[in-house]
Amino acid sequence: MLYIIATPIGNLDDISIRALNTLRAADVIYAEDTRHTKKLLDHHGISLDGRTLASCFEHNEDTRARQVVAHLAEGHSVALVSDAGTPTISDPGYLLVRTAWEAGFRVVPIPGACAAVAALSASGLPTDRFTFVGFPPKKSGARRRWLDELSTAPGTLILYAAARDVVKILNDLNELRGNPEVVVFREITKRYEECLGSRTECSLGGRSSQGRSHHYGGAWR
Repeated sequence: MLYIIATPIGNLDDISIRALNTLRAADVIYAEDTRHTKKLLDHHGISLDGRTLASCFEHNEDTRARQVVAHLAEGHSVALVSDAGTPTISDPGYLLVRTAWEAGFRVVPIPGACAAVAALSASGLPTDRFTFVGFPPKKSGARRRWLDELSTAPGTLILYAAARDVVKILNDLNELRGNPEVVVFREITKRYEECLGSRTECSLGGRSSQGRSHHYGGAWR
């Protein structure tokens, strides 16, 4: 059986008992970054005891997908985790999960943290209808076209953004959407967690995000 396990998005204690028990029992664990996952396992006192902890990221997922199917065919239990949040949601894992399904194996989600849903829940924006759109294109023209195409989508829209792109995205939204309601979150569940503003013109309080390494999550309507 293949288990898709949600892991903390910052605070290492934001993980379910079921997820920890599954990580303790899995024969093989595939992780976006094995070093990051090892820290999580150590924090919760989970020993590998000779079990395999292997990487699975964008550039080796095709190979790993075939390996996972081989493990499952041998009767092994396999766990998939990403660095933070739920695997396959703007993270590696889609190809691996699809390959397992196509090979006839059961895939079981172990739910937990998801930055997009966490941000939405605390945003004060409507939650009855929303769309998660992931990361925008990096190039300016493509990003503006992407945002413009989303302008007719109903409900609240949620996206992720690198720190260096936040101000650009807010400026684009102002020009394209006429000052929509926007809420920007950074470092959710971490020490310096912030919710920055409710309108694009004040959402960063005049501060530049250039040079910061963290990612932002934003919601607007």
